[in-house]
Amino acid sequence: MSRLSLTRDKIYKTVARQLHGKVPCWMCGEHVAPAEATLEHIQPLSEGGNSHVENLAISHARCNHQRHMKKPLLP
Repeated sequence: MSRLSLTRDKIYKTVARQLHGKVPCWMCGEHVAPAEATLEHIQPLSEGGNSHVENLAISHARCNHQRHMKKPLLP
């Protein structure tokens, strides 16, 4: 298991323990099941963010993906 996977699991379990099993998505606020959980960089690495725990949050994979989709250029 990768280091980020271990970090994701640790953060997920910590939040679940604090919120009685309910882990809200950082993006949409809905509950995230463990199988759907991804780590989200609050401040993206491309914008100077880091991978410290203070800059990481749990989100749905779909929410994380939508946030990073690039908008098509207009002709």
